[in-house]
Amino acid sequence: MSENTRISLQITNLSCAGCAGRAERALAAVEGVQKASVNLANATGQVAAAPRVQLEQLTAALKSAGYPAAESEVTLALSGMSCASCVGRVERVLLAVPGVLSASVNLASETAQVRFLTGTARVADLTRAVTEAGYPARPSGAAEDETEQASQRKSDEIAALRRQVLIAALLTMPVFVIEMGGHMIPALHHWVAANLGMQNSYLLQFTLTTLVLAGPGRQFYVKGFPALFRGAPDMNALVALGTSAAYGFSVISTFAPRLLPAGTANVYFEAAAVIVVLILTGRFLEARAKGRTGAAIRKLAGLQPKTAMVVAGGEAVETPVEEIAAGDMIRVRPGERIAVDGEIVSGSSYIDESMISGEPVPVAKAPGDEVTAGTVNGNSALEFRATRVGRDTVLAQIIRMVEHAQGAKLPVQGLVDRITLWFVPAVIAVAALTVLAWSLFGPAPSLPLALVAGVSVLIIACPCAMGLATPTSIMVGIGRAAQMGVLFRKGDALQRLQEVQVVALDKTGTLTEGRPALTELICAEGFTREEVLRLSGAAEAQSEHPIALAIVAAAGKGLPQADAFEAIPGYGLRAEVDGHAVLAGAARLMVREGIELGALAAEGEKLAKRGETPLYAAIDGRAAAVIAVADPIKPGTPAAIKAFHDEGLKVAMITGDATATAQSIAARLGIDAVKAECLPADKVAAIQDLQAEHGALAFVGDGINDAPALAAADAGIAIGTGTDVAIEAADVVLVSGDLRGVVNALTVSRATMRNIRQNLGWAFGYNVLLIPVAAGVLYPLGGPLLSPALAAGAMALSSVFVLSNALRLRRLKPAIDEDQAGPASLAAGGREARA
Repeated sequence: MSENTRISLQITNLSCAGCAGRAERALAAVEGVQKASVNLANATGQVAAAPRVQLEQLTAALKSAGYPAAESEVTLALSGMSCASCVGRVERVLLAVPGVLSASVNLASETAQVRFLTGTARVADLTRAVTEAGYPARPSGAAEDETEQASQRKSDEIAALRRQVLIAALLTMPVFVIEMGGHMIPALHHWVAANLGMQNSYLLQFTLTTLVLAGPGRQFYVKGFPALFRGAPDMNALVALGTSAAYGFSVISTFAPRLLPAGTANVYFEAAAVIVVLILTGRFLEARAKGRTGAAIRKLAGLQPKTAMVVAGGEAVETPVEEIAAGDMIRVRPGERIAVDGEIVSGSSYIDESMISGEPVPVAKAPGDEVTAGTVNGNSALEFRATRVGRDTVLAQIIRMVEHAQGAKLPVQGLVDRITLWFVPAVIAVAALTVLAWSLFGPAPSLPLALVAGVSVLIIACPCAMGLATPTSIMVGIGRAAQMGVLFRKGDALQRLQEVQVVALDKTGTLTEGRPALTELICAEGFTREEVLRLSGAAEAQSEHPIALAIVAAAGKGLPQADAFEAIPGYGLRAEVDGHAVLAGAARLMVREGIELGALAAEGEKLAKRGETPLYAAIDGRAAAVIAVADPIKPGTPAAIKAFHDEGLKVAMITGDATATAQSIAARLGIDAVKAECLPADKVAAIQDLQAEHGALAFVGDGINDAPALAAADAGIAIGTGTDVAIEAADVVLVSGDLRGVVNALTVSRATMRNIRQNLGWAFGYNVLLIPVAAGVLYPLGGPLLSPALAAGAMALSSVFVLSNALRLRRLKPAIDEDQAGPASLAAGGREARA
C-alpha cells in the first residue's frame, strides 16, 4: 500500500449499529491503521493505513471479529498468451492490483480466475492491468454465451493461423529449395549459380524471407520485442531473437559482406523463414488441439435448447429460453430436450438423463416429479412448471462447477510455475554463452557456427510444453469426468483423490437407498401374504413412522379404512380393519398381548441377525406373520466396494447406526473397518483415526450430518442426491448418487495425474536433453550441429505432443459399466423396532 492510501472494504454480517462499531474497532486495532470507519447503511469500511499494513491483516481482523470482508470472483478471458512464462507474468500483474487475494491463470483455456475484495478492486481494474501488460483481457459472460463466443474465437484463430501457415509456406518454398536444395544436390547449386547467379539468388531469398517475416511472422516481433524490453521475455521473444539474428546476419552477408571476417559471409534466410513456417504450423496444430480440450463444456452448454413452448392462455407459444421465467408453464413434446428445470404438472413419461447423470436407463416421471434442463423427454407429452431458469438451472450450475474446476491449479503446478518463470531468461543466457563459446573455441569459420548454435538454442527451447502439461490434462480429465456424472468442485481434488489409501462411506443414503423398504414377509400357517399385507398396511396407513410407510408402500393402493386406531408408544399399534382386530409392532407387543409367536420368533431372530428390523402382525388374536423392514443396499454398492478392493484400497463404514446392524452390513458387503454409533462430531474423529492408521482418506456422504466429515477428509465426495450443505462441503459431487461414481472419480483422478506426469516428463526431458544438443555439445564428439530449422520443428512438435497426450483422456472409459451392479436383494437395517 502506498503512503496515506485509503482502503475501501465491503463488510458482511453487519446487522446493527453495534456490529458496525465492533467491526470498526477491529480494524482500528490493527497496528498501523490511522483511522477506520464503518458505514452500516452501505456495509462498507474505510481505512487509512500506514504503508506497512497489508490487506491480509485487515481481512484477518474482520474475520476474527465475525464480520468478514466480502469477496468476489471473476473469470477473465485472455488473449496474447503463448507460453508458460506468460502465465506467471499475468498472475504477477493481477496480484499487484490492490485488493486481489488470489489469481490463477490457465494457459490451455486462456482464462484467469481472480478472487478479490469487493469494493477494494474492480473488474475494470483487473482487465486494465492485464491489458496494459500486453495480454488483452475481458470478463467472461454467461456460461452458454461465453462458451459460444470462446468457440467462435477459437475457430477464428485456427482459420487465421491456417492462412498464415499457407502464405508463409508458399513464400518459403523457393527459399528452401534454392538454399537447402543446393546443399543437398550439387547439380542444383551449379544450375542456380550459372543461370540465376549467387547474388541474385541471395536477393530473391532476401525478398521472399522479408515478406515472410513482415507478414505471417510479424506477430513474433510485435509481441516478443516489447516483452523483452519490459524485462519479461516470452516464447515470442525467443523466436524474434533467433530469426532476427539469422536474418540480420544474412542481410549483412548479402549487402555488406566486407563487414564480416573473410570466409564467414553466409546467408541463413532459409533458416529464418523455415522457423516461422514450422512454429506457425505448430501453433496451428496446437490451437486445433486446445480447441478440443474444452469439448466437454461445449457439449454440456449445447444441451440446453434455444427455445421452449410456453403455455399461456391455453396456447403454446415458442419462446426464447432466456425469456422464460420461474412459474411459466412449459409444454415438451416426445423426443424434445427440456429447456429449464421444473416440476411436472400433467402427463407422465420416461426421461433420458444420461447426459447429466451418466445413467443410461431412462427415469420414469409423473406429476410432482422434477425435470432437469438438458435431459430428453421420452414418448409422451408433458407439461411442467418452470422452477429454475437461466444461471440457476442444474445444468448451468454443473457448467460453472466444471469450468471452475478446469481452471484450478494443482499443487504439482507450483514447481512448474517457479521453473518456467526463469526459463526464458535462462535460455537467452544459454544462447549468449553458446555464441561466445563457439566464437572463442569453435573451428573456423567460427562466427557462422556460433550463429547457428545460438539460434538453435533460442528456437528449440519450449516453455509452451511445460506450461500446457498440467492445465490441458486437467481440462480434459475434469470434462470427461463430468460426462461420467462426476463433478469436481475443486480442481486440486484430482491430485488428492489419487493419493487416497482408504475410502470411508456413510451408510444411510450412501451405501443404502436412505429409505426403509419391506424386504421379507413370512406368514404363519393359515395366512396369506396378500391378506396380511392388506390388513396390516391399512392399519399402518394411520401412522407417520418411516417403517409404517414402508409397509404401506409394499401393500399398494386400494387399502380399506382402519377404525379404532391406537398407537401404543414403545410397542406398535392396534386397529380394526374390515372387522378384523389387527396388531402390528415389536415382539414385546405380542408378549404384552399374550400372543404366541411360535416358529415366527425364530424367523424374527434370523432377520435381526441379518441387520433387518423384524415386526410382527397379529390378526384376530393369532400371530399372522413376521415382516422384515430394512434400508435396501443401492444396486451399485457391491460392485463399487469390490472395485475399491481391486484397486488395493481399504473400505470403511462410518455410521450413526447401532454397532450390531453396522457390523452385519459390513460383513455382507466385505467392508474392512466399521465406526458405528457416531454423532457428526464423532465422524470427524473416526476419519482422523482412519487417516492415522491407513493414510489419505476419501469420505463419501450425503446428509447434513456428513458435512463436517466431508470437510475433514483429504477428499470429500458428496452424493448429488443429498443435501446442498453436504454438496457445498465436498470436493467432488456424484450426480447420479451411485457409489460406482466414486470408482469412476478415482479412475479419472489416477488417469489424469498419470497423464500429467507423462506430459511433465516429456516437457522437462525434452528441454534438458535437446537444449545442450542445440548448443553443440555433441559436435566435438563427432555428433551433429543441429540446424535452426530442425530445432523449430522439434519445438513445434513438443507442444503438439503434450496436447495430443492430454486429449487421450477423452477416450477414458468408466471403471464400472453402468449396468454392472451387485445383488439387488441386499438390504441394510439400522432402525430398532418402534419405541
